[in-house]
Amino acid sequence: MVRERLVERTCEWCGAPAKYSGRGRPPRYCRPAHHRRAGEVRTAQERADRPVTEGGQDQRPVREVVERTETVVRTVVRQGPVQIWRVPGPSKRMSGQPYTLPEAALERMQALAHLRRAMNDSKIVAFREQIARACERTARALRDGGPDAPPPDPLSRAP
Repeated sequence: MVRERLVERTCEWCGAPAKYSGRGRPPRYCRPAHHRRAGEVRTAQERADRPVTEGGQDQRPVREVVERTETVVRTVVRQGPVQIWRVPGPSKRMSGQPYTLPEAALERMQALAHLRRAMNDSKIVAFREQIARACERTARALRDGGPDAPPPDPLSRAP
């Protein structure tokens, strides 16, 4: 009489030997991790084979939409009473137009109105306090006659 008994099998995931004790169902994998990985692959393949309307994989290539944001920082150094109206350097807006500062009084008022309307813009919110201080200094200079005028004496103005 010839008796055969299964002693080990090859792991279906990695090919390493998987020992069999002789009791229960013979193992297909050498470790539980390989059993999980094989299950994940089977599940992924089943999902990919389903129609797209049922959550399956689309066979068309993936299309990506990328948003690009550029930040240009320029340093302006003023020496003496020279007025600089254009931002130096080859920097341009995304529209292709060069960065410019308002030159006429009307343009300055329009820029301030635009700033006032954009106060809740996420790009401005973080700098609201600094912008407010700069506007206060500008308003004080406008009232007192120029940027080099000394700050007003708070005791000299009676309410």
